[in-house]
Amino acid sequence: MTPDRSSTLAAASLVAVMFINLLGFGIVIPLLPFYGQALHAAPWQIALIFSAFAMGGFFGEPVWGRLSDRVGRKPLLLSTVTGTLCCYLALAFAPDVWTAFAIRFAGGMASGNGAVMQGYIADVTAPEQRARRLSWIGAAASMGLVVGPSIGGLFAHPHAGPAGFRIPLLIAAALSATCLLAIAVFIREPRGQRVVRPHQSRWQAWGEVTRHPVIGRLMLLTFLVGFAFTGIESVFGLWGEARFGWGPKQVGWCFAAAGIVSALTQFFVTGALSERYGEARVLAVGMALTVIGCLAQTRSTGLEWTTAFLALTALGQSISWPNVGALISRNADPAKQGQVLGLNNACGAFARFAGPLSAGLAFAHLSRNAPFYMAGLVVAPAILLALSAVGRARAASD
Repeated sequence: MTPDRSSTLAAASLVAVMFINLLGFGIVIPLLPFYGQALHAAPWQIALIFSAFAMGGFFGEPVWGRLSDRVGRKPLLLSTVTGTLCCYLALAFAPDVWTAFAIRFAGGMASGNGAVMQGYIADVTAPEQRARRLSWIGAAASMGLVVGPSIGGLFAHPHAGPAGFRIPLLIAAALSATCLLAIAVFIREPRGQRVVRPHQSRWQAWGEVTRHPVIGRLMLLTFLVGFAFTGIESVFGLWGEARFGWGPKQVGWCFAAAGIVSALTQFFVTGALSERYGEARVLAVGMALTVIGCLAQTRSTGLEWTTAFLALTALGQSISWPNVGALISRNADPAKQGQVLGLNNACGAFARFAGPLSAGLAFAHLSRNAPFYMAGLVVAPAILLALSAVGRARAASD
């Protein structure tokens, strides 16, 4: 088997088994606003439950990424998926809001393995193909949002109180267990010598990457766009209920449609666009589409237009994000790829905390459309930031 074919199979195997775990994530996300209501949570508390996962990821991502550079990718995948499994089981029986918050925080920390997955892809992929293959990870997540929400909506019974969400959460736990078995059996540790470097504190690592002329800009971009998109995602169920009287099923179908668009884009479009037109143009166009989708949502008149605008926003995200990871992996020290990708994902995790909390407050105290306006205003400047980062990358390579 040729090295290129072997690396393709390695990357595809990881994507396939991680889809199983991300399917569980897709089951839970659209249900959280209604799960919070069942626990008698106020809108800001629902946003906090949503954000707790990201808070945990903020602490978990750099730790798991750095450890995977030292001890290997597979051991970290096994341990983090085990933690996710335990947290789904615990959330199914949470007695109150603050227990749910604590479980979601622990689950976010356990699930903060995005850098490990990205590091695995970078280990087995040539630099010029990384945007294409990193987009596969995003496509797997999108497919989880296609199938997962419909499963969650089918088995959730909001009128039964917290117990009405127990079956979807147990299904998510079973999927994590399946993923754990698949990783143990099918995923092989990438070849290559692990480099043990002198210990570097988190603050030293943060200082090093934020001063980098390319990586620092990309990390800020990650925060801004993540802040906007996850803010919308967190209040979308409440927005649909307030504006159209929707329940979990309608919200689930909107997420499913957006997931289909996102998955198809990342499987078949993102890599080709990046290789043909370059990261700068693709990043800029993707974020412009995100702005348009966010602002247009405020004019939606029903399920069809809401779904179309959410799909447009997902399309913009899908052609943008893989390029950020590819650029970071190109500009990072190969021996520190997991650590640097982990720090970038920590920025995204912090955005997933701040974005939903801000969106929840805006929804509760300004207007139901305020989160969408806020998202558009935050993402628009990031277009120039993307162009600046890529320009610095080109200058550094000359």
